[in-house]
Amino acid sequence: MAFVVTENCIKCKFTDCVDVCPVDCFHSGPNFMVIDPTECIDCTLCEPECPAHAIFAEDELPAGQEHFAQLNAELSLLWPTVTTVSPALADADEWNGKPNKLELLER
Repeated sequence: MAFVVTENCIKCKFTDCVDVCPVDCFHSGPNFMVIDPTECIDCTLCEPECPAHAIFAEDELPAGQEHFAQLNAELSLLWPTVTTVSPALADADEWNGKPNKLELLER
């Protein structure tokens, strides 16, 4: 069972989660982070580190966020692994908590 990055990460891209990941399963796109489900060891360390509260266990995804499991799997194959913390996007605090951001996802 893997952890999944959900919609609230879009346009925020906080990387606090990367710092605690023991297996380097995070991948970074232009304005979103994803978790590679084949690399994730379900250690639970990333979930409490996310300032946007955008990381959930796959079997605990909020209603309406279930499709992010497949999206994480798909995009983790395309985007590079990220292993170091970097600054969040410049306007991350403004986007944190806003709904309906999927259409803003940059691939």
